[in-house]
Amino acid sequence: MRTKLAIIGVGLIGGSLGLALKEKLGDDIFITGLCRTQKSMDIAVARGAVDRASSDIKTVVGEADIVFLATPVLQMVPLLEEILPHLRPGTILTDAGSTKAYLWHHIKEMLPEGIWYIAGHPMTGREKSGVEAADKDLFRHKAYVIVEDTGAPPEAHERLMAVLSHTGANFMRLDIRKHDRCASLISHVPHVAATALVTLLSQSRDDMESCLKLAGGGFKDTTRIASSNADMWADICMTNREAITRHLRDLQAILGTVIESIEEGDREAVRRYFAAGKERRDAILDKTEKMYDLV
Repeated sequence: MRTKLAIIGVGLIGGSLGLALKEKLGDDIFITGLCRTQKSMDIAVARGAVDRASSDIKTVVGEADIVFLATPVLQMVPLLEEILPHLRPGTILTDAGSTKAYLWHHIKEMLPEGIWYIAGHPMTGREKSGVEAADKDLFRHKAYVIVEDTGAPPEAHERLMAVLSHTGANFMRLDIRKHDRCASLISHVPHVAATALVTLLSQSRDDMESCLKLAGGGFKDTTRIASSNADMWADICMTNREAITRHLRDLQAILGTVIESIEEGDREAVRRYFAAGKERRDAILDKTEKMYDLV
């Protein structure tokens, strides 16, 4: 029987999911997509990310077996209020949100009986956004978190994974709180830091032109993620505040220690800082790159 999937927000993530599933499942899956503009609808259909696109929620979700939320996090709860009245019993809700505790706190009070929510987070992306940037291989070999503690029965998990497995992602299970802590360290704080480095450069005033001439691959690689979607990252910071602010303060303390060592001319302390960083990074990459493509 053909699976009917509704993607809410056919941008980079939603569009990439559609492309991956259509390539693997073909006519065995029918994908509808919610887009805000006619231009986005036309591109989503032309690229093959969805079979049908619309700006009308009922049209998109009315017959869906699975609804995949791929909008900025703060848009998900208001959208769900509009979506839920149109869902059939047995429909599975999942999402690509980068924060989980905030969503579950709100969603668990809204779910009607027989509608199942399974929280998810594909740990992938790129600095470009929109369905134009979608890539059928975006999920391949990337970590994809599935949260199990949202009350959905095993058969709902099996139905969802039977579809998502075709993305080629490496799936892992985490509880909600641990996910948000880990996402803060691995993804959220690095985005804040990358933007801070760009901001620092932009404040160089008279040195800006000369600095840009010196900027090479290191600066480009370190700050690449600062080009990501601003609305998405503002929502992430608002919905994972506790973990992000705690980790940013930890980072601030680390930088403060380095500043003191440099000011005092303590070369050995500075050398140990860099040596320990290299050793830890090399060990982390050696352990994980065999399992995941790190982004």
